Amino acid sequence: MVFDYANEKHLGQLRKTGDPYITHSLNIAHTLAGWGLDQTSIEAGLLHDLPEMSGISIEEIEKKFGVELADLVDGVNLVGQVRLRGSRDMEFLENLRKMFVHMAKDLRAVLIRLADRRHNILTLYGLPIIKQRPIALETLEIYVPLAERMGMGKLKSELEDLTFPYVYPEEYKWVTEIAGPHFKHSIENVPESINRIRLQMSKHGIVAQIDGRPKHKYSLYRKLMRPEINQDIGKIHDLIAVRIITKDAASCYSALGVLHQYWKPVPFLGISDFIAQPKPNGYQSIHTKVFDHRGNIIEIQIRSEEMHVQAEFGPAAHFAYSIAKSSGASTDKLEEGTSFKVGNKFDWVKQLVGWKDQMFSEKEAIKDFSLDALSHHIYVFSPKGDVYDLPENSTPVDYAFNVHSSLGFFIQTAKINDRIATVDAKLKSGDVVEIIKTKKSKSPNKNWLRFVKTHKAKLEIKKALEKVGGV
Repeated sequence: MVFDYANEKHLGQLRKTGDPYITHSLNIAHTLAGWGLDQTSIEAGLLHDLPEMSGISIEEIEKKFGVELADLVDGVNLVGQVRLRGSRDMEFLENLRKMFVHMAKDLRAVLIRLADRRHNILTLYGLPIIKQRPIALETLEIYVPLAERMGMGKLKSELEDLTFPYVYPEEYKWVTEIAGPHFKHSIENVPESINRIRLQMSKHGIVAQIDGRPKHKYSLYRKLMRPEINQDIGKIHDLIAVRIITKDAASCYSALGVLHQYWKPVPFLGISDFIAQPKPNGYQSIHTKVFDHRGNIIEIQIRSEEMHVQAEFGPAAHFAYSIAKSSGASTDKLEEGTSFKVGNKFDWVKQLVGWKDQMFSEKEAIKDFSLDALSHHIYVFSPKGDVYDLPENSTPVDYAFNVHSSLGFFIQTAKINDRIATVDAKLKSGDVVEIIKTKKSKSPNKNWLRFVKTHKAKLEIKKALEKVGGV
């Protein structure tokens, strides 16, 4: 019934590619079904463009299909107003904030918009060349980091690789050229490594799926740009990502033990255990780098089937629906979509919703909000193993105020990985950060405002300085 209605209202409308417009709605619905979303989400995917394309009001959709579906279509359209292209700074900021308000109410509106953007980028070739780069750039700067923060690894990588040649054509060509021979070498040799791992797992009775795939090009480009890599592709050890996917968490550790018996871990690169210490977006996996049978260094990721689905699809993962059901959510609540409300993993969404009343100036507000909401993020650890989510290039001062709003006023010195560090040192993912405290609180240094990245740190520093007349 919903499809028939959408098909009728889109009749005669064509996309820039020349395809009937309904093919776009069908693609979104198919994507949402693949992500495991509920029926209402899929129906909203079919209807979401009717207000703009056919002049159908939300009231008419409500009258025909009910309040829930109409509200979700309305939410999808409001989320779609977040644009970099042609928008004024404060208008962009307010639209961005509205998007997080809708996320806090119902994640499905954003998930539908992400599916919509995915298909728009897949068919970007149909638009005039002059329009292609701005849309691709908007996708890279808004939708990619949003997918990353939501833990939707598969979508994030897909959008990055689709937009890369449009946004940075010269860099895309360069990466493709230098990576070609290295990818060829890896593709020729990794299958043998995978077969050897399969044999060892089988010998020890571990049931696991083992495969490998080439590193995504945009991810490779960003890694090549890191100062410690300095464009040397020989320093990158995960050109082919090898994954061992087991039945459960216990089997992950068994697989790690077998792997390290057979191939020795690389001492200076270490192991990252995101099962014991999940990333704030819910990502879980064990990462280890080993010397293979040829003496090459390869990275291997070990995770359970459930962890793999979560890593690929985030809140849209089909198992999230199953877990909600098994934990006692009623069928009615599941169908109403209330199981898709923001949980503890999305506390950052709630923080961004209340962010509007904490601005100092428009220019700073746009910069800070974009950093907190849409920048690439890193994950650092406290000495007790707690994980903290911070914008890229954050410092120990940012970390301190993120741990507690008053900790920044007790900084005597900072340690990174058990070594004394300056308070403006740039943190990187995996760092263990410790704040050595003074006995009494003290006023922050005004110079801290020059290097802190998080809005929370800036806000607390400025409030404290205002009290002593320092700002």
